[in-house]
Amino acid sequence: MRKLLISIAMLSLLPPGGFADTAEEKGLKIAVEADRRDQGWQDSKAALQMILRNRQGDTSERKIRSRTLEVEGDGDKSLIIFDHPADIKNTAFLSYSHATTPDDQWLYLPALKRVKRIASANKSGPFMGSEFAYEDISSPEVDKYGYKWLRDETIDGQEAFVLERIPRYEHSGYTRQEAWLDKEHYRVLKVDYYDRKGALLKTRVASEFKRYLNQYWRAHRMDMENHLTGKSTTLVWSDFELRNGFSERDFDRNSLKRAR
Repeated sequence: MRKLLISIAMLSLLPPGGFADTAEEKGLKIAVEADRRDQGWQDSKAALQMILRNRQGDTSERKIRSRTLEVEGDGDKSLIIFDHPADIKNTAFLSYSHATTPDDQWLYLPALKRVKRIASANKSGPFMGSEFAYEDISSPEVDKYGYKWLRDETIDGQEAFVLERIPRYEHSGYTRQEAWLDKEHYRVLKVDYYDRKGALLKTRVASEFKRYLNQYWRAHRMDMENHLTGKSTTLVWSDFELRNGFSERDFDRNSLKRAR
């Protein structure tokens, strides 16, 4: 009887199924937990500064406004409006992220007064001349990737999980990604992007996190470095506000032309 009780006690310490998670199962669990912690914020808006740098270190600046709508059961909807410089003022970008199907994305060009749909095959292209691709600014839905836990590691003094993410969506510009998530809050601190040849292409580092509504963490700075070209792009957020009462109408295709 004593041996039976000991066996039952030992089994209770194991995860469901009685066996330790595989690296793939552990990676998926971490991704699901990160997604769970960032649910319920409803919508957000912010001001955004985009700083472009070439290989020589010369810079140019763009000023942007962004709005995002959380969509239950699917990916988020986002609207980005350019205010500066004058030659791209009122250019607007609308994105409907999806979990298992290709994202829908449109670009409004005020000089032509027309809306251009971004084809799925072009999602790996640069967004408005930056080092961020169209697919980089889409919401990272869990089902978009396959996962594998690689290791635990300390980054900038924080204990972190390192996950491999394999894009499941067609026409991705990446064969895989390595993402660092801090163990305390499950925030994505860093991502390495590997190109279609398997070489390290870009690195994105998120910093200056702030917490909103006592729950939701947002990075106020992101740096994307292209290791092949020597170019980089920095995004700096300010004036973050959550739960503004946005509706689906604020993110329909007509909102592109209404954006001012």
